[in-house]
Amino acid sequence: MHIRKAMMTTTGILVAGLMMVGSSQLQAADKELKFGHVGKPGSLFEFSVNDFAKRANAALAGKGYKVVGYGSSQLGKDKELLKKLKLGTITFSLPSSVMSSVSDSFGIFDMPYLIKSRDHMKKLLKPVVWKKLNKVVKRKKYEIVGIWENGFRHITNNKHPINTPADLKGIKLRTPKSIWRVKMFKAYGANPSPLSFSELFSALKTGTFDGQENPFAQIHSAKLQEVQKYLSLTGHVYTPAYVLVSRKHWKKMPKDIKKILKKAAKATQGATYKKAAELEVSLLADLKKSGMKVNKANRQSFVDASTAIYDKFATSVNGAFGMLNQINTLGKGL
Repeated sequence: MHIRKAMMTTTGILVAGLMMVGSSQLQAADKELKFGHVGKPGSLFEFSVNDFAKRANAALAGKGYKVVGYGSSQLGKDKELLKKLKLGTITFSLPSSVMSSVSDSFGIFDMPYLIKSRDHMKKLLKPVVWKKLNKVVKRKKYEIVGIWENGFRHITNNKHPINTPADLKGIKLRTPKSIWRVKMFKAYGANPSPLSFSELFSALKTGTFDGQENPFAQIHSAKLQEVQKYLSLTGHVYTPAYVLVSRKHWKKMPKDIKKILKKAAKATQGATYKKAAELEVSLLADLKKSGMKVNKANRQSFVDASTAIYDKFATSVNGAFGMLNQINTLGKGL
């Protein structure tokens, strides 16, 4: 009897212990801070998210939270990720051009040749991004907690080199889901349509699209050099990437945790800019080695063809004229 009673007691303790382990595992899973993004292995997005997770998790150790990155659209495409933020099923996403679908104000970064360099971008972070755009996005129930990079964009296609806007006439060009990017390329004479990045390789391979435009890191990591013949160095647009959260769910997070995450996001910004500058050199060399025919486009011809899109943006989007003037002023001398 004593032996049986002891065994029952021991079994009870073991069961209770297992239940406690299961409960603690569940709690730990509930505190996983999921970071969904569309970047593929080798992309600048993947580098940035991994760098952020490493920095954040070092500081979060023992606090019950852990950042985990999910790239390659595992948790959804950009639009889906924006919805999942509001639902609270993910904590972070890393939208870029798609932000102009959240608010037209973000179309400021679709204006061609507006951003001269990363130093220029750094100068306008506080007055434009934090003081203006973050206020706009808060009204849409989101919040920006960090600014990283997608990069300077260039055109690839399978028809011929693009030297001037006239060379784009009739080219079926994939764009991100940005109405201002579509309008810009229509003004240049192309036949643009938006498509999710995850579907781009197949669309180029099958000929649904003739070409696309992206930074080197996105072109290379998605292996677009395997399905594109020409790379034209246009550098027509610089696109930031926004570390985005749901305003509602972010507010509920403990202040000390938010402070750690913001600090890590800011540190990653510097690392991202440094990495991006390095990739612009190394990846261009790799793309040339892959057999892509590379040409430098006539920049001034694109600038001259951009007047109409600037005028339309400045007159149709609230506050756009002031932002354009401010950004141009901050870029003087660079």
